Amino acid sequence: MNVSGTSETAEEYRPSRFGRAFYRVGPEMDRRGAIQHRVRMLSELTGNVVEIGAGYGATFWLYPPLVTEVLALEPDAFLRRHARHAAEHSGLNVRVVPDMAESIPCDDASMDAVVSSLVLCSVERQETVLAEIGRVLKPGGVLVFYEHVRSRSRMVAGLQDLATPLWRRAAGGCRPNRDTVRAITQAGFTMDSVERFGFRVNAFAPPVAHVIGCARRVGAEVAGA
Repeated sequence: MNVSGTSETAEEYRPSRFGRAFYRVGPEMDRRGAIQHRVRMLSELTGNVVEIGAGYGATFWLYPPLVTEVLALEPDAFLRRHARHAAEHSGLNVRVVPDMAESIPCDDASMDAVVSSLVLCSVERQETVLAEIGRVLKPGGVLVFYEHVRSRSRMVAGLQDLATPLWRRAAGGCRPNRDTVRAITQAGFTMDSVERFGFRVNAFAPPVAHVIGCARRVGAEVAGA
């Protein structure tokens, strides 16, 4: 894995509001089916992988055996501490670092795959992150993603638009009205597959549009590559 130097000489453990909330809600989502969604997302991966926004390391046990190394990016110190604990017990060669998806500490065209699991909804600028993903992927490398997205129902999408400003402040920058599949395509990736479905994150929530997909970097077509 060609990774540029990233070091933490000291890390102060500060439980963030978002980190604590996600660490509480995430396992409930997993029990309701998110684990199976992640398994489907990861099932065909091989080689060297970057996972952006790795959270508390929920995916680490799910990578298939042909994945040789995972560089896991998690900027939230609270979640990163739990991700490192998960990495130590996963049996997988995982390195957890504090970097953000906007600046992946890897050489150009050095990675076989990038994984995004419920992350592209909350990055500040999707186009910046997707360009960075395109930069680090080898030609033919893949971006696999599991994301909640904008509804195809005009009424529901309108409600998502109304809710986004408040939800963004309350949920770590998450924007429920993003059309992430379109953003990936507009960034120059070739879409291999997309599965769209409704998913209830808890028993009291309405079903929300989610996608699992795989998009491929083809030569220099990806923006920023």
